[in-house]
Amino acid sequence: MKKISLALAACAMFAFASGAFAADLAAGKAAFDKYTCASCHGADAKTSVMASYPVLAGQHEDYLRHALGAYKRGASGAPATANIRKNAIMGAMVAQLSPADIANIAAWLSSLPSPLAVRK
Repeated sequence: MKKISLALAACAMFAFASGAFAADLAAGKAAFDKYTCASCHGADAKTSVMASYPVLAGQHEDYLRHALGAYKRGASGAPATANIRKNAIMGAMVAQLSPADIANIAAWLSSLPSPLAVRK
């Protein structure tokens, strides 16, 4: 029994250390508002101000985290061999985000229904 308890404790510590924690959806919405994401992507994350700006509502959480991280690396001057995205506007916006902000925003956006989903 003691071995099982130790194994469970080790798994819990690993999950926490690897960033696998429950994101805060309310904090994600607050960060989306605070960093004025809505000015381009729409207050509902579905009605972008330009057709070339992506709809964010309903996107996969891991994709959003990856994309925001890639913009952040691009803004920080990471080497071209790193997985980066370069965009002056997005680079400036995500440079302000903490890892928790990125996780929370991604979780909140992925929790929203996508306008692109096919309903039956």
